[in-house]
Amino acid sequence: MRHRLSGVVMTHPKRRQAAEELALKAPPGALRVVMDPDPTGTPSVLRTALAAWDSIEDGATHHLVVQDDMSLSESFFERVRLAVDAMPDAALALFALWDSRNGAAIRLGAMAGARWVGAVNEYFPCVAIVLPRAVAEGYVRYGRQRLGAWPDDILMHRFLRENAVPRYVSVPSLAEHQDRGSISGNAFRGPRRAVCFLPGDRPGDEGNRLTGLSVLPFYKRGVARCAVRVQEPGPEHWLHLDCDQYLRGLGLPPSLLVPPAGPERDAPDVRATWLTAVALGHEAARLGLPDTAPGAAGRTEVYEEALATIGSGGISDTSTEERIAERRGTLAALAHRAVTAGREAAGSAPVRRRPRDCPAPAVHGGPDPLREHLARRLADLTGPETPEATVDLTSLAEEVPDGPALRIEVAGDPVPYTLTLDELYGPGCSRHSRIGRMVWDALRSRPVTVEGDGEAEVYPVYVDDLADAVAAVLRVRPAARTLTVADRKPLAVTALAQAVHASVRPVPVLAAPPPTTPAPGPRLTDAPRPPDWRPGTAPAKGLHAFAQWLAYEGTLLTTE
Repeated sequence: MRHRLSGVVMTHPKRRQAAEELALKAPPGALRVVMDPDPTGTPSVLRTALAAWDSIEDGATHHLVVQDDMSLSESFFERVRLAVDAMPDAALALFALWDSRNGAAIRLGAMAGARWVGAVNEYFPCVAIVLPRAVAEGYVRYGRQRLGAWPDDILMHRFLRENAVPRYVSVPSLAEHQDRGSISGNAFRGPRRAVCFLPGDRPGDEGNRLTGLSVLPFYKRGVARCAVRVQEPGPEHWLHLDCDQYLRGLGLPPSLLVPPAGPERDAPDVRATWLTAVALGHEAARLGLPDTAPGAAGRTEVYEEALATIGSGGISDTSTEERIAERRGTLAALAHRAVTAGREAAGSAPVRRRPRDCPAPAVHGGPDPLREHLARRLADLTGPETPEATVDLTSLAEEVPDGPALRIEVAGDPVPYTLTLDELYGPGCSRHSRIGRMVWDALRSRPVTVEGDGEAEVYPVYVDDLADAVAAVLRVRPAARTLTVADRKPLAVTALAQAVHASVRPVPVLAAPPPTTPAPGPRLTDAPRPPDWRPGTAPAKGLHAFAQWLAYEGTLLTTE
C-alpha cells in the first residue's frame, strides 16, 4: 500500500467515555484517543487539535483527526483510504454543515454525481479531517504561533489556502455530528447536522471530483444567501449577496422569486428555502449538471438527502429538533420544486445581468472589496432609465467633521450629490471601525467592548442600504444636493454591542471607561434623506453577514 494512515479522536476529560467508545467502534488500531493537554484551562478546540495533529504515528503518510461527538459511516475508513490514494497531496474534510457554503458545494456535487467537491470560501470543516503528514506538521507550527487568535476551522482554512494545499469535501459526508453539548461554546448555533449523511454509503470512484464552483446558494440563520466568486485576476475572493438580489440581477422574472400559491407562501422558511433552491437549480443548469443525480441508486439517494436539508439547515439556529423534523417534509418537497423552476428559468432563454447598452453606475475609490459589493448591487438595482453616473467612495475612509460621505456625479448635472452617513458596515467594510472592532472581537470569542458613552447614538448603515440610497437618488434626482443616509431610529452604542453579542457570538459585553472628553452630540437627525428610501436591513441580519465576510474574506487581508 502506497500510503499509511494514522488516526486519533480528540477529546476533553469530560467526554473521554464518548471518545473511547468511538475509538472502539473503529477497526483495531485505527483510532487512538488524544486528550486536551490543559483540561482546566480556558476551553480551546485549537489547543486540543494541535495535540491531536502532533500525535501522528511514525511511518504514517497521512493523519486523521475526528472529534469525539461524531458518528462514522459504515464505509468511513475504506472511503478515506481510497481518497488518500486518489488525492495524496490534499486536505480532506469528511463533514460539512447543512447551512454552510461547503454544504452548497456538496449539493451541486450530488447533482453531478461527484464524490468530492473543491472546498470553498469558508472555514475548512475540522470535525473529521485528513491531512498529509507534512501539512499536519506545518499546521502544528502555524497554530502554536496563533493560539487564541481564531477558531481552529478558520485557522485551518487560512493555513491551507496560504500554503496552496488542495482542499476537498466528501459527497456525502462520511461523519455525522451528535450534538452532545459544546465545550467550546457552539451550542448557541442549534443542531449542527451534515448537509448529507448516509450511513450505508458505498465506497468507490473517489477520483470523481467537482471543482471550480463560482456560485453557492445557501440558507443560513433564516436568510437565503449566495456567495459569488469575483471573476477577476488576482487572489480568489467572493461577493456575499442575498439570493433574491442575485436572482433579480440575472434577470429572472419577479414571479419566480416568490413560492407557489399556498397557505404557507409567506412563511419565512418557505420563502428562503424557495429562493435558495431556485438559485441552486439555476446554477446546476448553467453548469450543465443533469436533472437527477447520475449513476447508481445510492447516488440518487445522496441527491435527495442533500436537497432535503436546505430548509432544515436554514432554521436550525432557532428551532428544536422536533420543529426541524416537523418542517423537513414540507421544505424538502418545496426545494425539489424550486430546483426544477430554477433549471427551467435557466433553460428558457439566455439571461444577462444587464443589457449591453445599459451601463451600470461606475464606482471609484474606496477599498476594493467595498467597491465591488456596492458596484454589484448598483448594477442589479439600476436599469435603462438610470442616468449615467459616477459614484466616488474616496471620502468614506476620510476623517471629516460631519462623518464619512460619498459623492455622486450624474452626467449632465453641474452639481454632484453628497450622501453623508455615520458608520458603514457589511461585506467589504473595515474591521477597524467601531462596529468592525466589535464584530472582529466576537468572531474570536473575545469580549465586545462598549467604547465611550454607552448611551451615545450611532447610525449604522449596511452596505446594501447605502447602495439602495444611491439608486434612489439616481431614480428621483431630488432638489437637495446634500442628503443623509441614516435610519431615524439610532441605536445606543450599548444596544449595538448587545446586537453583536446576539448576532455573531454570545461573548461578554464590557463597558469601557468613560471618555475624557465629551462625545459629540447626535448627528444626522434633521438632514433630508433620499426620497422613497429607508434602510431595509435589520441589524441582526447585517451584523451576521458582516461577520461572515470578515471571517472568510477579511481574515485573508490581515496577518493577525
